[in-house]
Amino acid sequence: MKKQIAVVLALTTAATMLLAGCGGSKDSSSSSSSSSSSSSEAIQLLNGKPEIDAQMQELAKAYEEETGKAVEVLTIGGNETASSKLKELYQAGEMPDIFVLEANQFENWSGKLVDMSDQQWTEDTDVEYVNEEGTLGFPYMVEACGLAYNADILEKAGVDPTTLTSPEAYKEAFAVLDSKKDELGLKAVVGYNVNATDVGWSSGTHVFGQYLDAGLATDDTTYIDLLNDGGQLDSDRFTAFGEFIGLLNQYTDSDLITGSYDDQVLGFASGKYAFVTQGSWIGATLTGDDKDAYEAAGSFEVGFAPYAFEDGINTILNEPTSFWGCYKDGNVEDAEAFLQWCSEDTAQKMFVENMGFVSPYTDCAYTSDDPFAKPVTEWLAEGKHSTYHTFLKKDGLQDATSVIFQNYAKGQYSSAAEFTEAMQETITSYYANN
Repeated sequence: MKKQIAVVLALTTAATMLLAGCGGSKDSSSSSSSSSSSSSEAIQLLNGKPEIDAQMQELAKAYEEETGKAVEVLTIGGNETASSKLKELYQAGEMPDIFVLEANQFENWSGKLVDMSDQQWTEDTDVEYVNEEGTLGFPYMVEACGLAYNADILEKAGVDPTTLTSPEAYKEAFAVLDSKKDELGLKAVVGYNVNATDVGWSSGTHVFGQYLDAGLATDDTTYIDLLNDGGQLDSDRFTAFGEFIGLLNQYTDSDLITGSYDDQVLGFASGKYAFVTQGSWIGATLTGDDKDAYEAAGSFEVGFAPYAFEDGINTILNEPTSFWGCYKDGNVEDAEAFLQWCSEDTAQKMFVENMGFVSPYTDCAYTSDDPFAKPVTEWLAEGKHSTYHTFLKKDGLQDATSVIFQNYAKGQYSSAAEFTEAMQETITSYYANN
């Protein structure tokens, strides 16, 4: 039976469409790039991942070479979100035929998306986005999010990552790593970026998402249901989560309170952090923009450890983080043909080998040499994964919660209890007023 990712929150139709991007760009300006032979006949696709723009252009080129049909790829810049760009295009009457959406954003486009339940690709995946309007979201990748680590550094320090399933284990491991910083060449034990202005999607969506799902079965909606019932938090669980975040605050690079996404990932690629609070999407940067730094640091093996803020937590978040929707008033026939092609051999090879994605398609024959492909696949194979219910919270909430994460890192709250209280007040207010 297919997994149906149901929207459990009725969003207001006027909700602001903000997409928490997974990654940044060395180019801080907005970009719009296309395949070399795009024309008025070309379909348009809005890509929300600047870190794979070059690869997406190659994908479009390969499609045109095989089919004679052109695809124009529009890629956001480092200082905008895909949904803000999408809102701009919609208001200008220039909507792309295919565009990226997170699970909590489909409701904003109710009645404007194509039901693709009759498409062949739906038979080859279990993680398409489905709601009461039908199959609306094409999954193009699976991404994982836990505490990414440098396996070489942990081995040199004598830290076994498989033991990191409790707060006490983390306290001991972080203390050991901190005592050996000079020996290991570390700037800090953790690269935890809490810049709410530029990287708020990281703390407000992915880190917050660990509270919602870490350690839970994929169909367990306990905490997202509570959150979407007027913005409630489970005080005990969130306080334990807050204590773990306090540990990250203690051992992070303080420069990342105001630093950029690029600073954070480059620090990890350079071997300056043993852990980093990002997901598998940074693999493309390690082997792309930061390739020289990564190679200079030994092209170290990487892995994921769980956010074990309670004893026994031993899962990472590992499912699609976004989907491609098809605009009902666009060139539907050609858009659907392109998406079908994207589920097949040529495109799957490019997604996996060129972009470093783990494929959501059961008949995919390829494996990636992306540094994170192996650990992501291993966590999936072992069944130690939870879902991303963080994308079903009220849209835009991440902007409010990320400020609380940043304030906590700045020392404005003296304890996890105060952090929890501030977070609860902020979330309650947001749900009441949006």
